[in-house]
Amino acid sequence: MLEPVRTMRKPMHNALKCMLLSLSLLVAANACAQASSQAKCTRSANLLACVDPDGNSYSVATAGSTTYMRGFEVSGKRYWAQTSSRYGQLTFFTGLASDGEAWVGYSRRVGWTTLNRFSSSGGSSGKFTCSRLTGC
Repeated sequence: MLEPVRTMRKPMHNALKCMLLSLSLLVAANACAQASSQAKCTRSANLLACVDPDGNSYSVATAGSTTYMRGFEVSGKRYWAQTSSRYGQLTFFTGLASDGEAWVGYSRRVGWTTLNRFSSSGGSSGKFTCSRLTGC
C-alpha cells in the first residue's frame, strides 16, 4: 500500500480510512462494505474478512479493546498489519507494511463523529472526519 520515501498513495489513504471505519464496523457490521461499495465480506463474532474487486484484502479481529488488522494491497504488492487499542473515546493505532513503512495515528470519538489523524514513515500525514450519518 505504501512505497519508501514518498507521499502516501491514494490507495493507502483509502485503506487507512477503511481500516478506521472497520473499527466502527464492529458496531455496524456492514459499514465498510458499503463504504467500498463492492467489497465482499464475511464475518463471525470477532472476525471480519473482506476482498475488493481488485483483489485487495484485509481482515479485522478483536480481543477486548484491541483490534488486529492484516491485509494485502495488490498495486503495491505488499502485506501490512495494524494494531489498534481503545481507551475510552480515544483509539491509538500503529501499523507496519512488508516494505518497511510504518504509520501511527489516533481516532477520537465525539458524539456521532470520529476525528482521525495519521502519520507515515514515508513522510505522509493526514486528518479526516467521519460521521455515522454521512460517512467520511
